Parts: sequence; C-alpha cells; structure tokens
Amino acid sequence: MSKVKNNNGYHGVTEPISLSGPTEKYLMQTVEVEKYLSDARLYERQDEAILREEVLGKLDQTVKAWIKKATRISGYGEQFVHEANAKIFTFGSYRLGVHGPGADIDTLCVGPRHATQNEYFFRWLHDILAEMPEVSELHPVPDAHVPVLGFKINGVSIDLVYANLAHAAIPEVSLSYCTAV
Repeated sequence: MSKVKNNNGYHGVTEPISLSGPTEKYLMQTVEVEKYLSDARLYERQDEAILREEVLGKLDQTVKAWIKKATRISGYGEQFVHEANAKIFTFGSYRLGVHGPGADIDTLCVGPRHATQNEYFFRWLHDILAEMPEVSELHPVPDAHVPVLGFKINGVSIDLVYANLAHAAIPEVSLSYCTAV
C-alpha cells in the first residue's frame, strides 16, 4: 500500500474529519468494549494463536516438500529441484488480525509455472495432505469460482488457494504488504 501523502499533506483522497486524538470518554469506552469482547470469548486465546502459527509453519514445510517432489517428477535436474520453492501467504480476516477463535485461515500458495493447479495442486498436494495424520476434513473444490483445498491441520481450518506464476522458480522473499510464512 502506498504511504504517499497528497498535496494537502494527508493520506488518501479526502482530508480527515479531525486531527485530534480520542477523548478520555472514548478511551474508557474502548476499554469497556474490549472487556466485553474478551468476556464474550471473541478474542483468540494465546495457546490458540500459537497453534495457528505452528499449523502455518507445518503447511509451509509441506508445500515446500511438495514443490520439490513435483519438480523432480516433472523431469527437472537436481540443481533445479534444489532451487524449487513455493510460498504461502495469509489473507482475509487472519491477515487483517480481525479473526475470531475457530475461524479459518485463508491462505494462498504461490508456485512455479510447471506446477499446474489441476495436476499438481489438486492431485499431488491433495494426496500428500491426505496421508498426513494431523490433516482431517480434506475436501478439494476444484470447480468453485475460486478453486480451493479446504482442510484442517490439528483442528485449525485452512482454505488454501493456489496460483502458479510464469516463473521457473519462486524466490524466498517476504513482500512488505503481505504476511509470508
């Protein structure tokens, strides 16, 4: 996202309604709302947050191993297999930090051009996930408007979509505006 200010020195198209900070009353109301949300268990517990991070780490390891296998099976040499990579990025409510306990994690897997969606993603990655004891409720939806693999890892729901880029290899970089795992 751009952090460039317009000619008036403000971010965005229109100027802000007010430049003043919150009043003491608003700060107290914020505390009350946050307490209500916490009491209603609308915030994720710390152990749940840690589990989600562990699950995303496991998914990242899995797609990296999958893409190396897919590259080898596609007939590429060992040097190319060694350099093969796939990346996962979260998006949606989890990425924005507004998810509730038990909400799914919307995740994008980005792979190289040779790893096609139909054969490699919905067949081979699906089969790898199906063999993992920590994966349950695995259901591919290849004909959806946005094709997705839905599943749970250790009870955490994942909606995984796939995009293969027109590149031979996906670099191990973190995009400043995305949360890469």
